[in-house]
Amino acid sequence: MRIDYSAQIWREGRQYVAHAMPLDVMSSGRTPDDARRALDEAVRLCLATAADAGTLADVLEEAGYSLGSRKVTGPEWIAWERHTAAVAV
Repeated sequence: MRIDYSAQIWREGRQYVAHAMPLDVMSSGRTPDDARRALDEAVRLCLATAADAGTLADVLEEAGYSLGSRKVTGPEWIAWERHTAAVAV
């Protein structure tokens, strides 16, 4: 089974953080590539653990995936946007 997800990567200090959307799994690394590889492994482990526990369908449905008999369809992304909020200090 193949499950698509999107990743966001940003820097926090000397580390790069990667976040898998919409699965809400995160990992980090010394470089963006390290963070990507660590995220891929974290996603695989998360999904394998859920499968072993018998909760994979629940985890995927909660993340917005649709489960068919032979296909898993992820949420349809409408837009990626960056917003700014004004904060009084």
